Amino acid sequence: QVLSDVFNAPVFTIDTANSACLGSAYRAIHGLAAERNVSLADVVKSAPEPRLAVTPTPGAEELYRPLLKRYAELEQKVIYNPASSC
Repeated sequence: QVLSDVFNAPVFTIDTANSACLGSAYRAIHGLAAERNVSLADVVKSAPEPRLAVTPTPGAEELYRPLLKRYAELEQKVIYNPASSC
C-alpha cells in the first residue's frame, strides 16, 4: 500500500515465488535485447498474468507529492555534488 500511495499508482503482483527476482530478470533480458529494438512488452508477454494488489489511498498524493519533489532534489544534490551533501 505504501508504494501505491507514494507513487500514486496501482500495484500489481504475480502469483509466483520470488516475483521481484523474476521482474529483475525480465529487465535484464530487456537490457540485452534493447539493441535489437525489442520492447519490454515483448519480453514480458510470456510472464504470468499480473493481479491488482492495491490502489492509491484517496488524498495520499497531496501528502507525498511534495516529499517526492524534495527527495528528487536531494538525490540530484548527492549525484552532482557528493562532497557537499553530508
